[in-house]
Amino acid sequence: MKSFLKILRWGVGLLFIFSGLIKANDPLGLSYKMQEFFDVWGVAFLSDYTLYLALFMNVLEIVAGVALIIQFPYKQTLWLLLGLIIFFTFLTGYALFSGKIKTCGCFGDCIPLTPQTSFIKDVILLFAIVMLLFNQKKIKSNIHPALGFFILLLTTCLVGYGQNYVLNHLPIVDCLPYKVGADIAEKMKTPIGAVPDSISIQMEFEKDGKKLLFDANHFPDNFDATYKYISRKEVLIQKGNGLKAPIDEFALNTLNKQDTSKALFASQYPYVLVFAGSIQNDIPWEDLLKKLHAKQKYIYIVTADKNGAISKLAKEQILIGDITMIKTAARVWPTVFVMNGSTIVQKMSYLDYLKN
Repeated sequence: MKSFLKILRWGVGLLFIFSGLIKANDPLGLSYKMQEFFDVWGVAFLSDYTLYLALFMNVLEIVAGVALIIQFPYKQTLWLLLGLIIFFTFLTGYALFSGKIKTCGCFGDCIPLTPQTSFIKDVILLFAIVMLLFNQKKIKSNIHPALGFFILLLTTCLVGYGQNYVLNHLPIVDCLPYKVGADIAEKMKTPIGAVPDSISIQMEFEKDGKKLLFDANHFPDNFDATYKYISRKEVLIQKGNGLKAPIDEFALNTLNKQDTSKALFASQYPYVLVFAGSIQNDIPWEDLLKKLHAKQKYIYIVTADKNGAISKLAKEQILIGDITMIKTAARVWPTVFVMNGSTIVQKMSYLDYLKN
């Protein structure tokens, strides 16, 4: 029994550490996923705090995993893990049964899991932690409290440093579709064998106290003004196989609202895209652009902040992009992309570009 509990303890601990490390590699990705949940729940005002929550959750998950493995403090760690897994099971269950969240973000963008897989994983972990909790008296920790405290403190510092690093220098492992070597045009193509969801647009009406649903092609023959319109709904007829293009949409528009993406992709010369969702005043734009212009001939600022770009970077070529696309492409603002046609040749944060 002790051997089984030891294997169970190591398995749960390593899984929490692994999950936390993947998300700590890209805390902004977890932050954006939290914002998605908050928007669905109608508490969007909490979105301003999601990055701090993500940083804290990643540290907590990794430290709890380490604490379980070294068995210090054992009982308190098990109760903490029980609380975490109940919370995670609620999130994955909500994503699965509500259908409002496509992925839970349990393993970040590196290992995308379906809501069903995530929920099953959390239920198994829940049973494992409960089993460890019921048998906790059979396990005795041999680690000295001072050493245990030192290990947990060191883990906290290392995870904190690592997250601060990736927030300034991009994720260490880039699992996003906009990574070096990726061909954006190719990633926009629908995969072979993809079957989209089949959706019917239906209108809801009320007549003689009864609510009726009709699609656009099947209105009743006696339809007239006595039918009172209530709402319009999308009804899922048949679910697809989930295959879709890694990049849903990539559009770069000029200030005159002309899409210039295809023209850039067809360019015979290397060019630079500088992604920045907003034009922040604390960024050394002058130094960055000076260095860029010394090395590159064609430079474009890609932003969702049209007014800020016109105000601060009026001399540059400005392209307007969707904020979601920019958040996905560039976790640090600004991020420099050196492009060859539609292929990303080089990608680095502005800090790394200035150093190099």
